[in-house]
Amino acid sequence: MKNFSSLNGVNDKILKIKQLLFELEKDAKQFPALDRNSKRALASIKMLELNISDIVEFDLADS
Repeated sequence: MKNFSSLNGVNDKILKIKQLLFELEKDAKQFPALDRNSKRALASIKMLELNISDIVEFDLADS
């Protein structure tokens, strides 16, 4: 993969978003819609992790 160095930056952003969503979900127990939507957003972030973060973490990028 030609842009492997930029994947590290994208991975960092994905992990930051994931952390913020976990915090939001934890604080949103009194707001059912916010709780549900943060769970949905976390599911989308999981897909990004499968696409990008796993490539970075397991060093699967082409050299």
